[in-house]
Amino acid sequence: MPRLSEVIAELDALWPPERAEGWDAVGTVCGDPAAEVDRVLFAVDPVRQVAEEARTLGAQLIVTHHPLYLRGTTTVAAGTFKGRVVHDLIRHDIALHVAHTNADTADPGVSDALAGALDLRVTGPLVPDPTDPAGRRGLGRICELDHPETLRAFAARAAARLPATAQGIRLAGDPDAVVRRVAVSGGSGDSLFDAVRAAGVDAFLTADLRHHPASEAVQHSALGLVDAAHWATEQPWCEQAAAQLDALSDRHGWDLRVHVSKQVTDPWTTHHSSGAPN
Repeated sequence: MPRLSEVIAELDALWPPERAEGWDAVGTVCGDPAAEVDRVLFAVDPVRQVAEEARTLGAQLIVTHHPLYLRGTTTVAAGTFKGRVVHDLIRHDIALHVAHTNADTADPGVSDALAGALDLRVTGPLVPDPTDPAGRRGLGRICELDHPETLRAFAARAAARLPATAQGIRLAGDPDAVVRRVAVSGGSGDSLFDAVRAAGVDAFLTADLRHHPASEAVQHSALGLVDAAHWATEQPWCEQAAAQLDALSDRHGWDLRVHVSKQVTDPWTTHHSSGAPN
């Protein structure tokens, strides 16, 4: 049975912390490096439901995509919900490790998992990492469809293959436009419009698109926008990451039991609409 420090060393090799953005907070939040690990849980969000799921499973390590303390803190008092998570984890000898923007740009990374969930063929990164001579790392992915389809059909594909959420899938642009090449980016993607336009794709699938950037994008060109829930675009990474750790466990003879959280931690719970205005 490996020690936590050995497992973390392999995770850091997959997603080197030095490749995270300067504002990010990645790495190990809590956990005893000498503790033994035989069960690991992957999740998008480090919330109490996930901590409880890990305790029920008997996991000694949770790996999440989102940081617990992105902006730092001066207290882990249990009176705050994040402090309560820390207390619960330590009380039950559960470590927490975060791979965020260092997993976004990895090869394979978060957007590779998103593309895989949609059965898209990745041709390269949307925003290449200049430090990668192979040209495979970077933010977002440019992809091709095996067969052209309408923007409406592509949005329906996303709705069918991504985890269901209250938001569902929002679409901007001509639903009957033909889609052959798309850009995808797991998580918030409206800062990437310049790169998306430069890539010459027919559509852009991402999350958290705000009104003004989306409005400007559709006025600027015929680019189709497919907006999914943030959690739904990143959940596929958990399956990909779990498979990567499974392979490492087999290589080292660790016999780890690796799980993906069943908790839907998207914050939105219901959706109400009187119908589209047009």
